[in-house]
Amino acid sequence: MATPEEEGRLNPEAAPERPRTFVEDPEGRRPFMRGIMIHSLLARGISFEDAFRTANEVRERVRGRPMVTREELAKSVREILGEGALSEEGRARPGPEAIVVGGHGRKLPFSKGILSQSLLAAAIEPNDAFDVAREIEGQLRARGVREIERGELRRIAFETLRKRIGPRIAERYLAWRRYQEPERPVILLLGGATGAGKTSLGLEVAHRLGIQRVLSTDSIRQIMRIMLSAELVPAIHRSSYEAGAPAAAPGEDPVIEGFRAQAATVAVGVRAMMDRAVAESSSMILDGVSIVPGMIDLKPYEHTAHVIFLVVATLSPEAYRNRFAARERDEIHRPQHRYAEHLDPILRIQEHFLELADRYNIPIVDNDNFDRSVLSIVRHVTESLRKKVPFDVAELL
Repeated sequence: MATPEEEGRLNPEAAPERPRTFVEDPEGRRPFMRGIMIHSLLARGISFEDAFRTANEVRERVRGRPMVTREELAKSVREILGEGALSEEGRARPGPEAIVVGGHGRKLPFSKGILSQSLLAAAIEPNDAFDVAREIEGQLRARGVREIERGELRRIAFETLRKRIGPRIAERYLAWRRYQEPERPVILLLGGATGAGKTSLGLEVAHRLGIQRVLSTDSIRQIMRIMLSAELVPAIHRSSYEAGAPAAAPGEDPVIEGFRAQAATVAVGVRAMMDRAVAESSSMILDGVSIVPGMIDLKPYEHTAHVIFLVVATLSPEAYRNRFAARERDEIHRPQHRYAEHLDPILRIQEHFLELADRYNIPIVDNDNFDRSVLSIVRHVTESLRKKVPFDVAELL
């Protein structure tokens, strides 16, 4: 049988009311609230973990008492945190002075998290990126640096990467930093059959490269469905693997013909999104089953954007089945059996993608391991940019 304490945790409405504890204040009494104490300690520079632990313990100490003084609370905090944690004025011990990063007319505090995120563009593991960022912070503090220009920080990051990991990795970092404020945006296209993992990869690659705009052709197709009726354009009102063409020519695969009819319609919206990215000079990742090699004319973008095309595949049928099973667990509105029942047409569409990728020299990412695939895509993007427009390292440092 549950105790009143346990019953209260399981069912808050059943918890017995406790007499409130009030804090005696010159401006009048007020109820003691753990949340206010946590906020107050955070404002004084105490870490969240210590603030949370301290507020919990203070609450236990004053529980059941009708009134406590501010001095009693302050004494309890000092006893829990240690006499040296807070100064006489109640402020936290001063930590290291903040390092300020200047550039582009503004100044921001140095952040290992932000720096390590930018280092991910070199196609290194997140743990390695954070270690490099921590090493750079150590270098700056050892030198007594209190303010640094963005360009100088970039130079230090390049040199640290070069010495710690290698020159090619360091150049990848510079190659991407060059395109952070581009005259021409970077547009990464990820095509592939349903369930290959395009969207998940696109989101993670966007995070590592700091790209804010990520879009799927599923969204484009949904908008077109609202605008175009099923009677007018039936192909877009079915899934890619269900859009079979009943009037396919003899010898043609109706699954592939229906899929291509749908992709050709959605490609109009894909080009519109690419045009907008160019107009706004905003880098973008676009993924989807309707991004088909040879179906989107990339020539108009040769001088206005850096378009990088990859096909994502899952070459193992068993891996496909496992991924669909995972979708059943995670996405209740996308039942697994629909994909499993259509695995054969999905694999035929993937085979079509692979044939077109070979014909048009589009690199293929076999998504058998998510982390490895992310690194592969990031590496391909930065290497492509490095080779497209050769640069002098010294010019960027």
